[in-house]
Amino acid sequence: MTDTSDLLVRFLLPDAGVRGVHVRLSDSWREILSHGDYPAAAKRLLGEATVASALFTGHTKVDGRLSIQLRSASALRALFAECTSAGTLRGIVQLADGEDAPPSLQALGEGALLAITIENPGLDPREPQRYQSLVNLTGDSLDEAFEDYFRHSEQLPTRLLLTCDGEHAAGLLLQKLPGDSGDEDGWVRIGALFDTLGHEELLTLPGSKLLHRLFHEEHPELMGDKPLRFGCSCSHERVSSMLQSLGEEEARAAAEATGQVDVRCEFCGQEYHFPLTDFGVLFASTPANQPAPERLQ
Repeated sequence: MTDTSDLLVRFLLPDAGVRGVHVRLSDSWREILSHGDYPAAAKRLLGEATVASALFTGHTKVDGRLSIQLRSASALRALFAECTSAGTLRGIVQLADGEDAPPSLQALGEGALLAITIENPGLDPREPQRYQSLVNLTGDSLDEAFEDYFRHSEQLPTRLLLTCDGEHAAGLLLQKLPGDSGDEDGWVRIGALFDTLGHEELLTLPGSKLLHRLFHEEHPELMGDKPLRFGCSCSHERVSSMLQSLGEEEARAAAEATGQVDVRCEFCGQEYHFPLTDFGVLFASTPANQPAPERLQ
């Protein structure tokens, strides 16, 4: 295995009957941070959610993209992190003005929602297949909530550790294989090794060194790796569709002051400009019964 700055690694611990995924981000995480000035708690949640979205694409079959979304009525208005099957990552946090995210998930308040959404291509490219699972906000952190989710949804023992700082973000997911795979005390033994792993070590060690340090006596088998990178799916076509869904009247109102509609992608900072002189063509081609998107994606 070649260590790169941004890599997802799948592995198997056959003696213990355990599968795992390791993710470590550097360049892509710094690129995500460069598009927003986030305070400490929001930055931590965004890093953990971004890593988790990548980990889960290594755990679950994803042909399109997997996203993690967190919404609440607290100072943390929304969090969104996404990893595609091609290995591109992006993420964003929306906060109340001048505020930071609460230090614990338990402080998000009633009505807070944490969801994992998988979007795979459908037979009709315009109608992807979406599968969404709600995650109970148990514990204080995202890794605790996700551990509990996998234990209940898949009914398999699961361990998860997520961490980040201003330079790196990393995570490790371990899960007992279904059935009677592995020796009798395999999961207990692997759990004891997992408990020796600290956040600093997870952040600083590349995948091959970390797996050797933790599991060399378990004879880990590497099941493949995938490079990861920052990438945004915004485009002129997607923004055009968003404006069409708003309707010509609202778009003209938005363009009244400057003579054009200016749209800036929240994820990558790319700017799109639509002058009033283009509206005739833009709205002449509006598809019938087009649903409005939730956000620029």
